[in-house]
This record gives sequence, structure tokens and C-alpha cells, in this order.
Amino acid sequence: MSKITSLNGYMVLDSRGYPTVACELFLDNAFKGVAYVPSGASTGQYEALELRDGDLKNYCGKGVKQPINFINEKLNKLLCDQSFDNQSSFDQCLKTIDGTDGYRSLGANTVLSLSLAFSRASAQKNQMPLYQSICDNDVLTLPVPMLNVINGGAHANNNLDIQEFMIVPHGFELFSDAIQAGCEVYHHLKKYLSNHDYTTAVGDEGGFAPNVLSASQVLEILSDMISQAGYQPGKEICFALDIAASEFYKNGLYTYDQKTCDSESIINTWSSLTKAFPIISIEDPLADDDLAGWQLITKKLGDKQLIVGDDLLVTSYNKLKLGIEQNWMNSILIKLNQVGTLTQTLQAINLAKSNNKSFIISHRSGETEDDYIADLAIATNAPFIKTGAPCRSERLSKYNRLLSVEYKTNAKLFKIDSKNVTYG
Repeated sequence: MSKITSLNGYMVLDSRGYPTVACELFLDNAFKGVAYVPSGASTGQYEALELRDGDLKNYCGKGVKQPINFINEKLNKLLCDQSFDNQSSFDQCLKTIDGTDGYRSLGANTVLSLSLAFSRASAQKNQMPLYQSICDNDVLTLPVPMLNVINGGAHANNNLDIQEFMIVPHGFELFSDAIQAGCEVYHHLKKYLSNHDYTTAVGDEGGFAPNVLSASQVLEILSDMISQAGYQPGKEICFALDIAASEFYKNGLYTYDQKTCDSESIINTWSSLTKAFPIISIEDPLADDDLAGWQLITKKLGDKQLIVGDDLLVTSYNKLKLGIEQNWMNSILIKLNQVGTLTQTLQAINLAKSNNKSFIISHRSGETEDDYIADLAIATNAPFIKTGAPCRSERLSKYNRLLSVEYKTNAKLFKIDSKNVTYG
């Protein structure tokens, strides 16, 4: 049993300069856990509630006084001096206190700060690394990084509809080798963009946002940069796309590349890209309400590519269960703040694993230097981690945590077979 003896909420800033919730929690007067909560820009309509103040005079409406007050007043009174058997019992208590679906009362950002702080304090009490405290696996692996190097869509002010173009250095034994390859390609890309008079300013996740003509042009440039860096496209480094198709979907039609098309046509567009380039993963290729489209693309491409549900599934156990039953996808993106607690997140991951579905641990565009998701990826033997370009310290903190664990444990990179993308 662990007794909560101190609980404090306060404000910190995320990587976009907006406030977010931080929580400091003590167990048994001795063991401390601190957690900062991330925030998304491109959010799914089914995500749990992120509670903001809405006062336009306070951080443009994005203040977090209300969730912090919930922690310091209501939750402090209810939780201090209470004892809990484990993480699950603590998270269930939070869920009961809120009493709504999607944390409409307390806010998922409020709840998540407590859930992760409790997890960290428990790890300290148990005198073990955080990843081991989350899930004590027999085999320790490090996830393959998905590095967002070119931005479009809602993440950039250019003419690219696709939100993220990622490089995936999977053909290596060590995480340190994979991240080295990613960094070297990134630096070659920056030099190329500069030499061709494209902007080298970076977006929220560290990727560049050049005003190039098309997705094919981006992938051609990236293929050249991989080769120039001394690596083999397809064999050592593949591509991943975050389409974020809901952003250009309206009234049952997609407006892509200045043309309007239906689900079958947009699927053919993604299929053509996979034939031309070594694309291992396609995230949110259809709008989150276009369920027939999801079934069609999974049937057509799901034997060779990850068809990843983000806005479609929002890390929800129930939505994932339905998605598996109805064959919407073969992979799920995992974002802690979409559901609100560590326990609910692990439930979704375990459901994916038990059904041989892949999963990707993911950051949000509004991040902090909190590196919790790196430990979550290690704890769950995640095949992939998606946490931005090798740029900006809130992204690098996750990569540096993984490098640290490799140094201390000699853990190897998760083995990815680009011809068989299921989990196993």
C-alpha cells in the first residue's frame, strides 16, 4: 500500500509557449513523482477533454487555472492520506471522482498529471527504473524512432496537405545507430533546403516546412538525402506518413492537392505513393468518420503497410476493440492524454498486442521536457516511438532518455521486418 501524503498542482509552459498542468505527488512522505502534461494541436473529436479556462485575457483562452485549482483543492482533500494498492486502483479512483466519460468534469489533463506523477513516485518507492515499474518485461527492447522531418497540413503554413513526412531508421541493431542515421539524414536535408532557397525554419515538432510542390517531391528529396548520408532507402530507412485526412475532409469528400475526390480515389493516391516509395506506415489516411474507407484501405494495403488509427481510435480500448472486430486498421497510435490515465493507456496497448496489432507510442505537438513516453515505449516493448525531429529539446529529451537506457542496459532495437508489419 502507498499513501499519498502531499499533492500539488502548478503551471508550466509547453513547447508552444502555452500553459499546461504539472503535478508533484509524494507517497509515504518520502517518494516523489512529478509529471508535465502535453497538448495536441491536431486533435481528434473523440479525445478526452483537455480542460482550459477559456478566458481570452489569460494566455489567449488557454490558461489552466481551473485544472490546477482542482488538484490543489478538490483532489487534495479527497486523495491526501488515502492509500492505494497499485496504479490501477489509483487511476480507478480518479475515474470515479470524475464520474463522466472522457473526464468532462476534471479534465483529462488534470487526471493525467496525477496518474503519471503517481507512477513516477511508485517507481522511486520500488527502487526501480520507471519503465520496469510500469511493466516488468523479460525482454528489454528500444523502439524504432519515427522522425518527423517535413511538415505540412495543420502543422505548417505551406501547400502540402499531408501533415507529417517521417523517416524511419529501422535497419539497425542499436537505437544509437538508428538515431545517428536519422540525425545525419536530417542534417543533409537542412543543407539541401538551404542550398535550394527553401526555408529551414522548423515547426512545432522540429520538422522543416518548405513550400514544395507535392508529396512525391518530398519523398524524392528524402530518398536522395538518405542516399547522400550513406544509407539505403527501403533497406535501412523507410518512410512514414501522417496524412491527418480529417483536416481536408468535408461532406463525404476529400480535397487533396486542390482536387476533390472520394474515398476510393484518395486510397488510390496513397497506394500509388507506396508503390513508388518505401513507405512502412500511413497514419490517419482517411477521416475518422469514413469507416468504409478505413476497411477498404486496410484490405488493400494492410498486408504491407501499417494502417495507423489516431483520430479514429484516440487510444480508446473500446474503439480499438471495435476497430479490430471490423478490420478498420492494423495499428494504433498511443497518446496518453487522449484517454487520461496510464491504466487506460496500457489497456489499449495490451489489447493491440493480444490481437497481433502494431502500436506506436506518440508525443503531442505541444510537448514539454518530460520524457515519460520514452519509458512507456520501453516498458511495453513498443515497436516504434513517434516524437519528432532530432531538434528542439522537448523532442530530444525522449531520444536522450532512450540513449541513456541503451547505455545502461545494452538493450537492442526492436526488430522490424518491413515486409511484415504486424506486432510479434
